[in-house]
Amino acid sequence: MKNIKRTSFYLIVMVVLSLFMFTSCSANKPQNSNKETNEKVRIVLDWTPNTNHTGLYVAQANGYFAEQGLEVEIMQPPEDGAVALVGGGGAEFGVSFQDSLAPNFASANSMPVTAVAALIQHNTSGIISLKEDGIDSPAKMAGHNYATWDMPIEKAIIKKIVEDDGGNFDEIEMVPSTVTDVITALQTDIDTVWVFYAWDGIATKVKGLDTNYLNFADYGKELDYYCPVLITNTEYAQENSETVKKALTAIKQGYEFAIENPEEAAQILLEAAPELNPEIVVESQKWLADQYIADAEKWGYIDQDRWDSFYGWLFENKLVENEIPEGTGFTNEYLPK
Repeated sequence: MKNIKRTSFYLIVMVVLSLFMFTSCSANKPQNSNKETNEKVRIVLDWTPNTNHTGLYVAQANGYFAEQGLEVEIMQPPEDGAVALVGGGGAEFGVSFQDSLAPNFASANSMPVTAVAALIQHNTSGIISLKEDGIDSPAKMAGHNYATWDMPIEKAIIKKIVEDDGGNFDEIEMVPSTVTDVITALQTDIDTVWVFYAWDGIATKVKGLDTNYLNFADYGKELDYYCPVLITNTEYAQENSETVKKALTAIKQGYEFAIENPEEAAQILLEAAPELNPEIVVESQKWLADQYIADAEKWGYIDQDRWDSFYGWLFENKLVENEIPEGTGFTNEYLPK
């Protein structure tokens, strides 16, 4: 009888201890570990994953979004691009470009989108060619061919830098072409290509090609426009300003990590997009470490003078149907202080 009582007593003690341990573990469980408690946010890219987007993937992989109570989905863009999806409410944020946004802001029926951060501080796009062709200034594009997307803004920018340099724009052979492999194009039938140096420019360097590069921003303040930028749905931001600020806080952390740790950040991007060339990603990441913030007062800041200068130039050259009022289309109010 005594043994039965003793056994019953031990069983009761064990049950009580088990309940205590379960309660303690539950109390100590991190609150943001349950994804159901986090606010869902979607970010749609402008293109396939690349080093322009590294800060987004770092923020996701390092838990910066989770620390802000956000569960983020990074989405591939639809055929009609990020602007239509974000403006239509299909995503809260997207990646776009100031030049691509211009027709929207000049339209009488514009989509409700606003740029809320510059992902890269200056325009790092320009014209690349093989060094052996001797195109070391815009005027020397005359007499050579150029792979064109046949877009009005694109051709107007080429015309400006060539004619400002004393060259004849009409002497450039425009070859309609969507170049997907710059290295092959330059080594076959194309003399000059518009590239974003951080990716295709770095790729030519990695592959050992000697090139000349003409950076648009060096040929006028009006060409130092913002590309890329992070946009959000304007109405969503007005109604969810704290969520937008939290997202930008996490994204800022992601890009600052990429600045301080380019090789580690490159590996995070490669884990998310293993199809990318590792050597190009690492070298691109190192180059962009000095470009994400550059000379700005902080990450993400958009300078109104530069923003308005580009849109003013577009209107003066009849490249948009209506004048875009100063300060239209962007804000710095959601950036972390």
